[in-house]
Amino acid sequence: MNTRRMPFASNRFRDIEQEFHSELRDLYPEGERRSMLRLLAEEYLHWDTTAYLLHRDSTIDQSDLLKFYWAMEDLKRHRPLQHIIGHVHFCGQELEVDPAVLIPRRETEELVTLVESRCDAPQTILDLCTGSGCIALALAAHYPQARVYGVDISPDALAVAQRNAERNRKPVRFLCHDLLLSPPPLPDSSFDLIVSNPPYVRESERTQMEPNVLDYEPSVALFVPDDDPLRFYRHIAHYASTHLSEGGLAAVEINEALGDETVSLFRKQGFDASLHKDLNDKDRFVLARRLP
Repeated sequence: MNTRRMPFASNRFRDIEQEFHSELRDLYPEGERRSMLRLLAEEYLHWDTTAYLLHRDSTIDQSDLLKFYWAMEDLKRHRPLQHIIGHVHFCGQELEVDPAVLIPRRETEELVTLVESRCDAPQTILDLCTGSGCIALALAAHYPQARVYGVDISPDALAVAQRNAERNRKPVRFLCHDLLLSPPPLPDSSFDLIVSNPPYVRESERTQMEPNVLDYEPSVALFVPDDDPLRFYRHIAHYASTHLSEGGLAAVEINEALGDETVSLFRKQGFDASLHKDLNDKDRFVLARRLP
């Protein structure tokens, strides 16, 4: 006798919704489950919020039913919803994401907004540890006159970044290079704006991370040794001290526990540096202006 579990009890969306919540209740809070299901309905059924409310009693075809089933099974394994869908929206652009890159967070959108409020018409922009290219592409959209570069150590991440640039028609130039070994060889020797969201989670903080991050996002983009947690910021500050134009801005996302130390590091390189909080009132960004 075939005992294989049927995907759902029926093809009616309201029944799918009920089972989705039942199966995932112990893993995700209610608000997150509702958000997940609405995003899946938008992706698979092209339902906006109004359509979602109007069509909950409608039935869906078998192929779409299976998509919801396999998405639910992936969520049970803590696979990020963004990987299931294959893309995210970041600063108004749709970006591909996969396990080669970090999933862009809201805090990084806040960094972009902060930079845009403090930097007027840069001609050259450099995004170090670019990953998916999210920051570089957002800044390229906001400053269309600028030459924008993205640097990362991972060729797989840069392949995603390049596809994102093509998808969004942004002429960002990417370079594969290890910032910790030497300065990146770029056509421009001076930049008006240098930004970075480098690895900053200490190895000892692994236990605080969720399985969907630990199991599906690249460790090389997340973690730094406990005995040298500011290694990337030290290299960024040193590079910016010689490659940032007078009055130029360096902006970085940081570990909330190391805000004062990061500010001090930039100040020792001769910058006017300041610490800024995110919307959760956590120390999250450092802005450093190069003095004349």
